[in-house]
Amino acid sequence: MRYSASALLALAASVAAQSRGFNYGALDLDGSPRTLQDFTDQFNAAKALPGTNGQFTSARLFTMIQAGSSNNQVIAAIQAAIDTDTSLLLGLWGSGGQEGFNAELGALRSAIEQYGDAFTSRVVGISVGSEDLYRESPTGILNESGVGAGPQTIVSYIGQLRELIAGGPLANAPVGHVDTWPAWTNGSNSAVIEAVDWLGVDAYPYFENTVANGIENGESLFFEALDKTRGVANGKSVWVTETGWPVEGPASGAAQAGTDNAQTYWNNVACRLLDTDTNLWWFTLDDDQATSDDVSFSLVNPSDLTGQPLYDLSCSNASSSSSSASSSVPSTSSSAPSMTSSVESASVDPLPSMSVSSEPSASVDPLPSMSISSEPSSSSVIVSIDPIPGSVSSTLSSFETVPVTTAADAGSRPSDVAGGEGPAVVTSTSVVAAPAPTGEDSSAAPAAQTTGPQTYDGAATRVAGGAAAGLAAVFALFL
Repeated sequence: MRYSASALLALAASVAAQSRGFNYGALDLDGSPRTLQDFTDQFNAAKALPGTNGQFTSARLFTMIQAGSSNNQVIAAIQAAIDTDTSLLLGLWGSGGQEGFNAELGALRSAIEQYGDAFTSRVVGISVGSEDLYRESPTGILNESGVGAGPQTIVSYIGQLRELIAGGPLANAPVGHVDTWPAWTNGSNSAVIEAVDWLGVDAYPYFENTVANGIENGESLFFEALDKTRGVANGKSVWVTETGWPVEGPASGAAQAGTDNAQTYWNNVACRLLDTDTNLWWFTLDDDQATSDDVSFSLVNPSDLTGQPLYDLSCSNASSSSSSASSSVPSTSSSAPSMTSSVESASVDPLPSMSVSSEPSASVDPLPSMSISSEPSSSSVIVSIDPIPGSVSSTLSSFETVPVTTAADAGSRPSDVAGGEGPAVVTSTSVVAAPAPTGEDSSAAPAAQTTGPQTYDGAATRVAGGAAAGLAAVFALFL
C-alpha cells in the first residue's frame, strides 16, 4: 500500500503529539519529600535520555499535594513542569476518604489560581485515583494492599472534579481513572467506565506468576491485558499508565529480573507502543521511596541521572515482529470530550473547609452541591463478600509522617503483592476504623465476578516507608 507524503507527515505529527513520559512519586528514595530541584532534575533527565530523541516529556503524578507540607501545599512538580516545559497527567489521590479528596481538590484549585495558563496549558489529563478499585477488591484485601475505594466513591469523586473545573481553564481536560485490567474487566466497576473520558491501565507481566510469565511471554501478556481493557472501554481511549520490567529483584514465577530482560521488554513493549499514538507513562525513570527494597525498575543509576541508561532505549534492536505488529495496535490516545456521568440519587454534600494536619490549614471553598450515582451494570454478577472490618482509614496528624490516606507516599510503582499505586498500610500514624466514604454503602463489599481464575498483571510489589513486600498473587475472582 502506498501513502502520500502528506499522509505520512500527518501520521508522524500524530505520533509525535502523543504523551510519553514516566511516573513520578512524591518521595525520594530515602523517604524525604521530593523538592522542586528533585523534580526539575528528573524532568530534565527524562527529556535528555540517550536514544529516545527527547520524546519523554510528560510526567504522571499521583497527588496534587506536596509531601511534608502541613497546609496542603501544591506539589513542587507543578513548578518544575512549568520550568522544564513538561506536560502533566495529574493525579488526585482517591483512597483517602472524602476529607482527603477535598484536600486534593483544594490543591488543584490553588494550582490553577497560582500558576494560571502556565500550568493548565500543560495538563493532558486528570486521573481520579489510582488502582483504588483493585485495592478494594477481594484480592486486594486478601493481599493487604492498603485502603482502596469502591466504584460509587470514584464516580462521586469524578463528579466533584468535573464540578470544580466546569467553566474554567481545565473544563475540557479529559478525566479518567487508572486501575488494573482485572479491575476494569470486572462488570461491577462499569459505572466508572461510564463516568470517565479515558481509562488508564497498569500491567506488569513480571508479576503474573501463576502463568508462564518468562520474558519470552512478556510482550504477549502485556498486550493481552491491554486488549482486554480496550474490550470493555466502550470505544473510549485507553492510556498505558504503568508498565515495566525490573532490573533487580527476586524471581516471580518464571520471570527473572535483570537488565537483559528489562532490555528485551523495552524492545518488545515500549518500542512497539512508541511506534503508535498510544499515550504512555513508563515505570520508571528512577525508583522512589515506596519501591520495595529488593525490586528496582529504574532506567538510570540514581546517583547519575544524566549518565547512560542501564540499557539501550533507542529501539534500534527491537524485534521485527514487534515493529510490524505495532501497526495493528489501535489508537488509544485521542482525548474524549469532557462528559458528565448519568446520575440518579446519591447526594453529595458541598465540600467543606477542612484540614489534614495538626496545623491550621488553608481553607478549601466548598463546591456546589450535586447529585451523582451509578448502578452496577445489569450484566454484572455480584457476589456478597464480608467487608474489611470498619473500612480502614489513617488518622491524619501531619503529612510529615506521610499517612496512608494521602498520596504523598504513593510513588509511582505497584503498592502491594498483587499491585496498586497506593501505599500499603504501613505508616507511623495510627490506623483507626472509619465509616465508608460518602455515597458508598459501608455494608457492601466490593462486588466480584466468578467466571474463571486469572492472574493479576497489574503492578509490582510495593510498600510505604521501605517496609517488606510480599510476592505476587493469583487474581482468582475476575474474568
